Amino acid sequence: MLKEAGEARQGQAVIRRADRPGDLGWVVMAHGELYDRQFGYTTEFEALVAKIVGDYAVQHSPATEAAWIAEIDGERAGCVFLVAGDEPSVAKLRVLLVTPAARGHGLGTRLVERCLTFAREAGYERVTLWTTANLTSARRIYEHFGFTLSDEEPQHSFGHDLVGQHWTLDLAAR
Repeated sequence: MLKEAGEARQGQAVIRRADRPGDLGWVVMAHGELYDRQFGYTTEFEALVAKIVGDYAVQHSPATEAAWIAEIDGERAGCVFLVAGDEPSVAKLRVLLVTPAARGHGLGTRLVERCLTFAREAGYERVTLWTTANLTSARRIYEHFGFTLSDEEPQHSFGHDLVGQHWTLDLAAR
């Protein structure tokens, strides 16, 4: 089991489809536990992730939607989903996470890169995402790939006063 960042850096990191028993449940559990420990988020956040993952589980189209798990030495260490947006040409990047023990491998960047490659292959023109301003590491990854902040607004969610942000990437521009 990955306990320390130093141990994780020694391991073999891979990105694979989230298609094994337990993968989807792990995504919900990891988000609930990690966001509680790191940010004090309530179970309201875990419920949001459970809805995203549940919707994906029962109705995703394999041609246009996918999910990935990052592993280090066979142990789950991160995830990301790409799901259809409200318009046919727009996808949503959802539930990006890398566990603290696995940070330092570039897994977040690799997960987003795999997600955006799939989005292009599936024919999407844009990818959007919603996050909160306090997630600075994720924001740096999004900016690296060319996402731009479309709007933001203060809100009270998950037991805290936060700033919700919408980001957009025009796939044709890159």
